[in-house]
Amino acid sequence: MKLENLNIIIADDHPLFRNALRQALTSAFEHAQWFEADSADALQAVLDDRHIDYDLVLLDLQMPGSHGYSTLIHLRSHYPDVPVVVISAHEDINTISRAIHYGSSGFIPKSSSMEALKEALTAVLFGDIWLPKGAEIIPIEDDAVDKMASKLSDLTPQQYKVLQMFAEGLLNKQIAYDLGVSEATIKAHATAIFRKLGVRNRTQAVIALAQLEMLDKMDIS
Repeated sequence: MKLENLNIIIADDHPLFRNALRQALTSAFEHAQWFEADSADALQAVLDDRHIDYDLVLLDLQMPGSHGYSTLIHLRSHYPDVPVVVISAHEDINTISRAIHYGSSGFIPKSSSMEALKEALTAVLFGDIWLPKGAEIIPIEDDAVDKMASKLSDLTPQQYKVLQMFAEGLLNKQIAYDLGVSEATIKAHATAIFRKLGVRNRTQAVIALAQLEMLDKMDIS
C-alpha cells in the first residue's frame, strides 16, 4: 500500500487541536485530503458521503454526542473497512485496553510527539496495531457493560442516531421533524432499539447507553 491520496477524518471537538494535528501531519502525508468533524453527528455526516473512500478516522472519545466508547463501537460495526485510531488525553491502561477491545487499530495519547504520531498512523495504515511504548493491554471482562456494547453494535446507523436523540431528551415528534420522517417511523425505530438492547422503554435505553459513558469516566479518573 502506498500512502498517497489518503482521505483522513479528524474527529475532535477542539478546533485548535484539529488544526494543529492536520498541519503537523501534512508533511508526513503530503497528498492526503483532510476531513473534520466536531461531534458524533458531524462524523456520521462525513461518513455518509458515499462518494469518498475513507482510509482512516482519528477519533476523540469525548466528542459531543459520543457516550464513552459508543461511537467507536458504532464505527467498527458499520464501517469495518475503515481503521479507527483513538487519540485521547486520557492515557491509563484501562482506557487503552477498552479502546483496543472495541476495535480501535491504535491508541495515541495527545501528549505524544509528532514523530510518534506519524509512526503510529503509518503503522496503522499498513495494517498494524499501534500502542504507546510500554503499554500492556489487560483483558476486558465479559461484564454487563461489555454485553451492552455488543448489543449496541447491532443497531443500524439510523437506530443509533435515534438512540442518541433519546439521550438528548428529544420527543418523538422532535426527532421525526429533525430526521424528516414520520412519528410512526420513530416509534418503529424505538421498538427495534428496545428489542436489540433488551430494555422496555426509552429511559432504560438511555441508561443502557450511559453505561458506556459512565465506564469511560470511571476509567479516566
